[in-house]
Amino acid sequence: MTREEKFNDYEGFVAKFQPKKTTDDCYTPPAVYEAVKAWACRRYGIDPSRTVRPFWPGGDYERFDYPAGAVVLDNPPFSCLARIVRFYTERQIPYFLFAPGLTALGLARHGAGVIYTDSRITYHNGAQVNTAFVTSYGDNAVEITPDLGEAIKAAQRKGYTIKRTIYQYPPNLLTTQAALALARNGIPYALPRREAVFIRALDAMRAEGKEAFGGALLISDRAAARKADAEQAVPHTDAPTRVWTLSGRERQIIEELNHKDDERPCAAP
Repeated sequence: MTREEKFNDYEGFVAKFQPKKTTDDCYTPPAVYEAVKAWACRRYGIDPSRTVRPFWPGGDYERFDYPAGAVVLDNPPFSCLARIVRFYTERQIPYFLFAPGLTALGLARHGAGVIYTDSRITYHNGAQVNTAFVTSYGDNAVEITPDLGEAIKAAQRKGYTIKRTIYQYPPNLLTTQAALALARNGIPYALPRREAVFIRALDAMRAEGKEAFGGALLISDRAAARKADAEQAVPHTDAPTRVWTLSGRERQIIEELNHKDDERPCAAP
């Protein structure tokens, strides 16, 4: 394998043999789901025992065996929500579904009622999403329901949401969260393309079926030193509960990045 193949083709090659994961992987904290379920059942007179959840990793909602009188109350993949709403509408299967707050309104054209709440839900993968809901119940195209928002907030305030693992990454990894932290704190940082290569997960993470949310960049030693200097101004309040380390293969890629860096000394601050 050539140097460029090692940089550019490894992730694509590995991805062919792995289940696809997207930002749809927003698994709902149980307490939040139960709060939403209780609200919907009370509001629309739904029998809780009739609710079904056809959306799970590897599941197929189109082939799911819907019993008579079933009500779909679930958090589906947001990327194909319009198709899902049409599927249930055409088959007259009642539903109450989680939806992305910024784009839910467009589902009204498919006959869904859109319910807005002041709800920013933290999901199992750590993603925080402004969440609305769409439903086949009621006659309203749009409804604002502060009481549902308060029920969701109460579930999260009481500590029922997922206890997030705090990861400590090696210095030679720049994650999406790290970049956002620098931006949030007004700290400048520049990373030339020649000093970085995109990865979805460290080898150690991949072995456990995990990945860096939003992807990450392996970076040269020089870039890592600049990042460490910049991060000194970022406040850290939570102690890490899991420490990830580099593999030998990843260290070799970093050495290749160092070689590129030596050929063209970096002028970034």
